[in-house]
Amino acid sequence: MLSQWLVTISEPTVVVIDLMALIIIACGTIIAFVSALRLFFDGLFDPSLRGERGYMKGHARRVLWMDYGRWLVAALTFQLAADIVESAIAPTWEAIGQLGAVAVIRTFLNFFLERDMEEVREREEARARAGLPTAEPLEQKPPA
Repeated sequence: MLSQWLVTISEPTVVVIDLMALIIIACGTIIAFVSALRLFFDGLFDPSLRGERGYMKGHARRVLWMDYGRWLVAALTFQLAADIVESAIAPTWEAIGQLGAVAVIRTFLNFFLERDMEEVREREEARARAGLPTAEPLEQKPPA
């Protein structure tokens, strides 16, 4: 009886958490897309904002993708939570495999995102020490 009740409660919970992850991904994608368009059009009207090959400069591009990566890490965290609930109630090898895959993807994405953020911070600090103008400071966001 209790196990049936847990299954009954967990199924809609998993759906809601997966929906939250989908909303986070959609919002992050829209924000990244609008930001990329803004940078593209800024570069069209001000060539000094473009890099060597005509694309947006490295720092602005890197900040844009790091912000997008944060959204993806947040969504993967929600998806991981849904997978944990699902595999805790009715563990199947498929559910455990999905849980492991999401955990590995999230771990690697978070590792590379943190590494990139540290690299950008070091560049900005080196530019500040050299007395060169720095780009807008990166927001200090807690790791996901």
